[in-house]
Amino acid sequence: MKLATLCYVHDKEKSCTLMLHRIKKANDVHEGKWNGLGGKLEPGESPEECVIREVKEESGLTIISPTLKGFITFPMFDSVDDWYVFVFTAENYSGVIMDSDEGVLEWIPNKKITELNLWDGDKIFMNWLNESKFFSAKFNYLNKSLNDYSCVFY
Repeated sequence: MKLATLCYVHDKEKSCTLMLHRIKKANDVHEGKWNGLGGKLEPGESPEECVIREVKEESGLTIISPTLKGFITFPMFDSVDDWYVFVFTAENYSGVIMDSDEGVLEWIPNKKITELNLWDGDKIFMNWLNESKFFSAKFNYLNKSLNDYSCVFY
């Protein structure tokens, strides 16, 4: 079992979201895909501490008051472990974007995000990030293809 965070940093003025094109890291299960920022929780770390640390490590930005939007279960996503992911958004940040070891960072206009090479499940749950409800979802993948999903909104 892996616990992780995922964050979508928004620039409200420009109607853009910071996305990471995963093209640099060796043996990356996300190779070639566009993702938000995030990663695995370290021992003793809260999801909020993790997402702040991961966004800083991957982008150079310091996010302030990230908002927890939902929780996603990915059973056997990497064919080894179940992944449990806390999904955040952040609109307040400081700093300057740096070069990432995991891929290329780019501000993408919100209306063009679904045109990117995203996981099929991401195309579904990214629409939920603008909702005022909290979501708990499960996305079942087999051989990197989305089989089915379920979701409860609170």
